[in-house]
Amino acid sequence: MTAYILRRLAQLIPVLFLASLGIWAMVYAVPGSPVGAIVGENATPEQIADTIQRLGLDRPLYEQYWTWLRGALVGNFGQSIQSREPVLDLIMTRVPATIQLGLAAILVGLVLGVPVAIISALVPGSWIDRALSAWSALALGVPTFWLGILLILLFGVQLRWLPAVSTYIPFFQDPLGALENLLLPALTLGTYVSGIFARFLRASLLGELKADYVRTARSKGLRERDVIGRHVMRNALLPFVTIVGLMLAAFVGGTVVTEAVFTYPGIGRLLIQAIGVRDYPLIQGCILFVLVIYVLMNVLVDVLYAYIDPRIEYR
Repeated sequence: MTAYILRRLAQLIPVLFLASLGIWAMVYAVPGSPVGAIVGENATPEQIADTIQRLGLDRPLYEQYWTWLRGALVGNFGQSIQSREPVLDLIMTRVPATIQLGLAAILVGLVLGVPVAIISALVPGSWIDRALSAWSALALGVPTFWLGILLILLFGVQLRWLPAVSTYIPFFQDPLGALENLLLPALTLGTYVSGIFARFLRASLLGELKADYVRTARSKGLRERDVIGRHVMRNALLPFVTIVGLMLAAFVGGTVVTEAVFTYPGIGRLLIQAIGVRDYPLIQGCILFVLVIYVLMNVLVDVLYAYIDPRIEYR
C-alpha cells in the first residue's frame, strides 16, 4: 500500500508541473499587463520601469517561471496587489469556511441522493422509480445560482427565517449560528449534487442486483435487508466513492457561483474578487491551491478503494 501511494504521488509531479506552467503563463495570456494593475493608469514611465525591475519582469521568461515555482513550492505565492498581504495567508483564512461549506453540501447531497437511489433501484420501472428519476433530472437541471436566489428570496427576504447574506461562523464555536448561515448555500449545492449521487448510485445498484451472488444470497434465505445492506451496497459503493470524492474536492476547491450568490467568504469568492481587480498573484495562488486539492483528493479516493473492496490488490 505504501509503495502504491508513493507511486501515485510521483505520478502527480508531471501533472502539477504542467499545470503550474499554465497557471504562471496565464498572466501573459490575458489582455493587459500585471504592471498596469500594480502601478495604476496614471503611473509615470519611471514608476513603470521601477516596478518591472522590482518584480523581475525584465528577466528571461524561464528565469521568471523558476523564481515563481521555487516560491510556490515553499508556500510563497507572492503578495496580493490589492491588500499587500501574502497570498497564502489570504487563502488560508478562507479555507476553513470553504471546507465547512463543502462538507455540509456533501452531507445534504448524501441525505437527499442516497435514499432516492436505493428506493429507485429496488423498484425499477415503477412509477416511484420514474418520479424519483424525474427528481434527479430536475436537481441536475436547475442552475445553482437560480436556486440560490430563489432560496434567498423565500427564506431570507419573505419569511426572514434565515440570513440572506451568509457569513462564516465556525461550527464548534456557535453550532446554531453556523447552521443558520450554512443552510441555504449548503442546500443549494447539496440539491444539485444529490442528483449526481442518485444517478450514479442507482446505476451501480442496478448492476449489482443482477449479479449471481445476489441470487445465491437470496436462495440461501438471507433477508432482503441483509442482502442489500451487507452485500449489494458495499460493492455498489466502489464507483460511488469516486464521485463523492471528486465532488468534495470541487467544493473544497471553491464553489465560485454559490459563494458569490450568498456572498459567502470562501475561496471561490476570493477568486472572484481577485479576478475583478486583476490581482494576478492572488488569482494564480487560488487556482494552484484548488488544483493541488483536486489531485490529492483523487489519490485519497484511490487509497480508500482498498478499504471498501479488499479484493483490489495494489502492486
